[in-house]
Formats: sequence, structure tokens, C-alpha cells
Amino acid sequence: MPEPWVDSAERIGSDLHLDLSGPGSRRAVLIRALREAVREGRLAPGTRLPPYRSLAADLGLARNTVADAYAELVAEGWLTARRGSGTRVADRAAPPPPARRPKPAARRPDAPAHNLRQGAPEAASFPRTAWLASARRALASAPDEVFGPGDPRGRVELRRALAEYLARARGVRADPDRIVVCSGVAHALRLLFDGSRGAAGGGVLRGPFAVESYGLGFHRAILESAGVRTVPLGLDEQGATVEELADVRPRVRGVLLTPAHQFPTGGPLHPARRAAVVDWARAGDGLVLEDDYDGEFRYDREPVGALQGLDPERVVHLGSVSKSLSPAVRIGWMVLPDHLVDGVLAAKGEREAWASVLDQLTLADFITSGRYDRHVRLMRRRYRGRRDQLVTALAERAPHVTATGIAAGLHAVLRLPPGTESSVVKAAAWQGIALDGLAHFRHPGATTPAEDGLVIGYAAPAEHAYRAAVDALLRALPPGDVA
Repeated sequence: MPEPWVDSAERIGSDLHLDLSGPGSRRAVLIRALREAVREGRLAPGTRLPPYRSLAADLGLARNTVADAYAELVAEGWLTARRGSGTRVADRAAPPPPARRPKPAARRPDAPAHNLRQGAPEAASFPRTAWLASARRALASAPDEVFGPGDPRGRVELRRALAEYLARARGVRADPDRIVVCSGVAHALRLLFDGSRGAAGGGVLRGPFAVESYGLGFHRAILESAGVRTVPLGLDEQGATVEELADVRPRVRGVLLTPAHQFPTGGPLHPARRAAVVDWARAGDGLVLEDDYDGEFRYDREPVGALQGLDPERVVHLGSVSKSLSPAVRIGWMVLPDHLVDGVLAAKGEREAWASVLDQLTLADFITSGRYDRHVRLMRRRYRGRRDQLVTALAERAPHVTATGIAAGLHAVLRLPPGTESSVVKAAAWQGIALDGLAHFRHPGATTPAEDGLVIGYAAPAEHAYRAAVDALLRALPPGDVA
């Protein structure tokens, strides 16, 4: 019976990946290949080599050829051979790697001291303990089918929880079978418009589509990447001027709005215009996409209900937990008219990069247990306090700069004296502040008169760092005599 070490060593023979090409006798070629394997580290010091009989059989060489190669390398000091221990790579220091010229270090911009960009909730406030409790409960009670192929609609537990929550908190008329879970609003828009999927010849929806003249850049980018032309609508103190939809040429097929809290200017869509845009969609077989990105966060009154409640067959309600919980929880949803459900599911496909089923079950428990409502109430109080602190600081130290829009959401717009936006953004960067000017969100084809302003996200800084961020912002603002 062969000794155990022989078996293990013999298995090495087929894994040496020796290059036996090149000029010279078979013995010379084998010696050269073994030297290279040691130099490159593929044969480390102390590695036991296969017996010469086994290596000869693996490589198709004569036994004497391999035995002579081993003997030569032992004589040169590359290998050692001892009775009872076999042939091994010599235990010696590996040759130093060839010197390389150091690459110049890439110059990285310093991280901002204060993050006042919009869109991010306070990361430190993520409800870790409550989320973990829901995750444990969801996993413990999950049926075995959870760990098999999923439903492209999303887990029914989450769709039921969302239907109840959205009806109660946002006035959405939602049947679980008309909810499709996705990884966020961007994912939802790609499913609706991506021309490489869905119905033949294009996505589920076709363009052109109207959008607000100031809005989220990723909205426009996703539509335009799918070949959908976007047409800007004007904005005033009552929100998007939806009456323009009747006169837009070429005629648009739909409109994408942020009606509860216009992004970024901050006003709600006026009730008369809410009714008007639904009437427009009914009259012309149009569609309204409603991004309800921070609808839960209204501070001066109860939140305005979702537009979708006026006509579930003409409005697609889009939402996610990226503002209320964290963008790290990649879960969003679409509440769809009945006639769009099959097309969206076809676009999503059987093996789409779906939101994690375990996260879906966790969120379902988080909602039904009441933990989600408690977290939203907590953050609503905290964000209201931050907005109030910002408004008070402006009134006391920079009264010529005002925060506009309703008391809602995770950001505010500060109106600046004409012609000062660019210089203030630069001054803020010198103060170590990351923020965006209002112009950053303007549609390139907008005809609405441009205004100077800053979009200030007051949610992202940690609680202990917020006062310092506001102080730094105030130092960057123009003096009052500029107005």
C-alpha cells in the first residue's frame, strides 16, 4: 500500500502546469520549466514534488528523463532529496521581486467636512435594533418556498403590507396584485422605459414624456437613455404648470411629477392642478407617473395624499424606503394600473436582479409590526427640528436669504440674490461643504426664468455635527448688501 504522502504528492503532478515548449532536449526543457515554477512561486519552498515515476507518467516522459532532471536541480540547490521525505523544493529565501518604479499617488480631493447634499437620510439613525428584530422574526417564520425561485411581483407578504400602509398613510388605492416590488424608483423607471426589454420595439411606455423644468437628473437621464424625449413644464408657486400639457407639441404620452413636494423647489401641486392633470390623462389616454419620494415627511400639517388616489388607472405611484429608512435597503415599489402589470412583469423577467427576498420579508414585518410608523414619526420630529434650526439661523444671521417651499422633506431651497449662485457654491466648497446649486437640477430645455438658489439637504449630517454644518453654510452666504 503506498504511503499517504505519495498519494498527495502524486496529485500535485497534474497541477504543476509546466511549460514544456521551447528548444532543447526533453531533460533540458523539464529542468527549465521546474526552475521557472520555483522562481514564480508556483512551487513554494518546502513543496513536496511527485515521485519521478508519477511525474513521468503525467507528462508522458521517460522515467530516467525526470530522474535526471531532479538530480540536476538537487545539485544546483533548487531541490532537496532525503530518504523517507521525498523530493522537495529547497527551503531557501525566494528571490526578491524585480524593482518597480513607484507610481505617483493619485491626487484625491479632500472629503467635505459637511455634507449638505440633498437626498440622503441620517445614516446614524437607521433603526438597527428594530430592523434586526424584524429580520429574525421574518427568517424564523419564512416558509421553505422563500428560498426557491421568487415571484417577479415581489413577496406577497410585502405587497399586502404595502397595500395597507400606502392606503392608510398616503391615500393610495392599491391591490397587492397591482404592486410590483423593485429595488428603487430608478429601477422602476428602467422597467417602464427600457427599450431593450418588454414589448417588441420598445419599453412598456413610450415617449415623449413631460417632466418638471426643475427636477431630479436621474429621472431625465433614464428616460433619455431609453430614447424617450423629455419636454419641460414650467413651475410657479402652485407647482408644475400642467395646463401646458394640452399645448405641448409634439403631443406627449405622459408626465412625470413630484406632486406632494416638488423636487427641488419644495411646493405641493395645487389641488386644481392635481385634478387638471388627471383630467388631461383621462381625456387623451395619457399617463401620470408620481414619484412620492418623501411624501411621509410633512411638518406643518398632515401629509397631502398621493395623486394616485384620484385615478388608479391613470396614475402610476412610485415609492421606496431610500428616504424614510436608507438607500442601502434596496426596496421600492410601483402601484400600477391594471393594464400595465403584465408588461412590467415581462420587462422584469424571471431572473431580474430583484430586491432580496429576505429584505422584503423583513420590511413586511417592519411595517406590520408598527416599527416603520414609529421610525417615521421619530425622524419626522428630528428633521423638523433641523429645518427649524436652519430657518431660525437664517432669520437671525442672514435675513436676506430665505428658505422657500413648504415645511416638508429632507431638503430646503435657499433663494439667493440674482447672479450669486455660482460664487456661493464655490465659497461653500472652501468652507468644506458639499451642496448643490439650484441650476444643477434645471432641465436644459427649460424656458422657466432661472433663479439663483441652493438646495440644502439637512438630513444627512450626524446630529452632533449639524450645528457646525449650519454655521459653515452661513459663512458661505453672500452679505446682505449684495441683495
